[in-house]
Amino acid sequence: MSRCSFSLESLPCSHACLSTSLLAYCLKFHSRGLTICGHNCLLTAEWMSASKIVCRVGQAKNDKGDIIVTTKSGGKGTSTVSFKLLKPEKIGILDQSAVWVDEMNYYDMRTDRNKGIPPLSLRPANPLGIDIEKSKFPQKDLEMLFHGMSADFTSENFSAAWYLIENHSTTSFEQLKMAVANLKRQASKKSEGSLACVKGGLSTFFEAQDALSAIHQKLEADGTEKVGGSMTQKLESVLNRASNTADTLFQEVLGRKDKADSTRNALNVLQRFKFLFNLPLNIERNIQKGDYDVVINDYEKAKSLFGKTEVQVFKKYYAQVETRIEALRELLLAKLLETPSTLHDQKRYIRYLSDLHAPGDPAWQCIGAQHRWILQLMHSCKEGYVKDLKGNPGLHSPMLDAESDGRPSALAHLTQTASLKRGSSFQSGRDDTWRYRTPHRVAFVEKLTKLVLSQLPNFWKLWISYVNGSLFSETAEKSGQIERSKNVRQRQSDFKKMIQEVMHSLVKLIRGALLPLSIREGEARQYGGWDVKAELSGQWLAHVIQTVRLTYESLTALEIPNDMLQIIQDVILDLRVRCVTVTLQHTAQEVKRLAEKEDWIVDNEGLTSLPCQFEQCIAHSLQSLNDVLECKPGEASVFQQPKTQEEVCQLSINIMQVFIYCLEQLSTKPDADIDTTHLSVDVSSPDLFGSIHEDFSLTSVSMASLKELDQRLFENYIELKADPIVGSLEPGIYAGYFDWKDCLPPTGVRNYLKEALVNIIAVHAEVFAISKELVPRVLSRVVEAVSEELSRLMQCVSSFSKNGALQARLEICALRDTVAIYLTSESRSSFKQALEALPQLSSGADKKFLEELLNKFKSSMHLQLTCFQAASAATVKT
Repeated sequence: MSRCSFSLESLPCSHACLSTSLLAYCLKFHSRGLTICGHNCLLTAEWMSASKIVCRVGQAKNDKGDIIVTTKSGGKGTSTVSFKLLKPEKIGILDQSAVWVDEMNYYDMRTDRNKGIPPLSLRPANPLGIDIEKSKFPQKDLEMLFHGMSADFTSENFSAAWYLIENHSTTSFEQLKMAVANLKRQASKKSEGSLACVKGGLSTFFEAQDALSAIHQKLEADGTEKVGGSMTQKLESVLNRASNTADTLFQEVLGRKDKADSTRNALNVLQRFKFLFNLPLNIERNIQKGDYDVVINDYEKAKSLFGKTEVQVFKKYYAQVETRIEALRELLLAKLLETPSTLHDQKRYIRYLSDLHAPGDPAWQCIGAQHRWILQLMHSCKEGYVKDLKGNPGLHSPMLDAESDGRPSALAHLTQTASLKRGSSFQSGRDDTWRYRTPHRVAFVEKLTKLVLSQLPNFWKLWISYVNGSLFSETAEKSGQIERSKNVRQRQSDFKKMIQEVMHSLVKLIRGALLPLSIREGEARQYGGWDVKAELSGQWLAHVIQTVRLTYESLTALEIPNDMLQIIQDVILDLRVRCVTVTLQHTAQEVKRLAEKEDWIVDNEGLTSLPCQFEQCIAHSLQSLNDVLECKPGEASVFQQPKTQEEVCQLSINIMQVFIYCLEQLSTKPDADIDTTHLSVDVSSPDLFGSIHEDFSLTSVSMASLKELDQRLFENYIELKADPIVGSLEPGIYAGYFDWKDCLPPTGVRNYLKEALVNIIAVHAEVFAISKELVPRVLSRVVEAVSEELSRLMQCVSSFSKNGALQARLEICALRDTVAIYLTSESRSSFKQALEALPQLSSGADKKFLEELLNKFKSSMHLQLTCFQAASAATVKT
């Protein structure tokens, strides 16, 4: 069937007197026929306006033809415009249609032949809307490849891959994309719903309404026009009289039957509704057994069946059920708020209460109870350790506070493992007994952080479950879900305050134990109260820092926002700064005691144990601070504050000052006179020595002190070594009543000078054994002293004989040439002045003779003078 709409203005009439308006008028009141493409459509024709007629076109032989309107008078109006009849699309079994569709004879697209098939097996021939190209794959291979599947898309085991291989194996990807678009368009058409059907078949609905109205008017007319009334009224009257007569005849029998039926119905009710009558007792029994799921299922069933009943007996028993369910709600709420409890139990009780439609918000009540429980545990932990400390002021064993099985805490294990992996010197040289000597405050921090890590994850997961709704029953009412969503939005800030309160309490308890001066006076009693005077060592503080760091990492893994954990980073930074300060102070105290440990045993290199002990002390201190100074993710540098930088620099200088003073004490006093008691001043003092001036920079102060001590020790050593050599020159020169005016011709360098050179060589050997870099510095000063004394002695001689002048020049030149690599400007000037005090050589023979004697001297003492030649590349330092 097709629906046709055309305009009369486009239909020229064959009759001269028939106009367009007249044609429409004739069709409405006088038409005898409307023919379209040879098919009479008068029965479905509907005059819409003077220029528009709407009709339904049936099956036609030709798809093109004229539109002919025939009036009762025989006039015809024909259209000269060609009219094309479009055949309607086939209506599927699942498509909506406003007209009746014959569903018996459909074209079987599976067998390509006409056959009556069940309507539900019908389906479109080409659902993708693209050309089908049958594949050449054997059917058996496809059945083996897709075992148990089918290419029929109406089958439950439909395989899309099989269908594509069988019908579209050579189809391109672009065509498949077009097929997807076709499927989407088909789906969108089906989604239009019944509204499109109503719009398309609106006239059909109006026709049905008109038919029903006509039938109703006919029945009314039939009942009023006839005297005796309508046939239905007569039938009703006869049936009423028959019913009254039957009731009169069988009243007693019917009464007994009604009583029996009533008894039978009562028994049936008892049997049929025994579930409700037994439910109160069953609820009590299941509650005692803990089968809350069974109770909830029974209650939901009873509520759906009898929740709105008006039967009194049912209402009575259902009221007892509600009483017992209310008691169950109170029991479950009490169990929910019990502490301690596991997250699994909390979720279970919350789900039970949600299924029982408990008033209020039990989940939020549980969150609040857990929050209070965590805070109570934290403060109870502190009070217990403080009480234990006052009762037992000794050291504390963390093993006593571990789990009941006696094993150490997991956090302590992680901390110790991390410390061992770092190669830290914290445990080096110690046995396992250090674990049993843990200070109370350190053990408290370990226990406190372990407690938080054991409780806070479940607390956080409880909140997450509360937010995403997984705490509640999946079958909960949507209205309840909407209400909970409002509660979540309102309580996000409240939960954030809870987490912040836990974090603040954790940090303040740590500060009260380790950094009591960093908390306010009003909070000292609540978070402090340790009443200890001894400061924890840097090693224990480093251990605590590692513990707090592990706690921070664990809390970060819970995806708690960083702004809530920032206060933990702040306390870690303060602990790191305190650890550095305490470690440097302790190092200064250890350096102070190094002077008492000096044994003056010189090793093969000429060193005592003091420098090595100082180096080990500093290295141990720096090694213990490696992890403390290292910045973990999210941490700030220890030295970001100028105040901290200045304090650390000053403590480092104090360490050097203490060591310098120890060196000075050891170098100037005998062993028995060493006293370090006066160094008991606070090594953290900004001005350890009065000689440190504020206008000096921190670095220059320590360097100046070292240089001052070095110069003082150097001068003392030069005086100690040079004075005996200088003092032996004058007696050696004039030994045996030697006189420069009357002496024999020189035969070689005299023994006093050789002895002086041997003494200089001894100084060289002594210094070289300790540090060859010091040899030029020491020997140059010794040579200066010797040359200065020799120049003085030569200038004091009143006159020289020829032999005396040769002898003096020989000895001065021998000494000068021997120590030539250690000559300085001062020593060169002294040698020059000494030679200028001698008479000049008058002949070349004297010069040659002097050269022979010098060569003889150098040759005879070649072995001894080798030490002065080995360091020829050395740089003379003054």
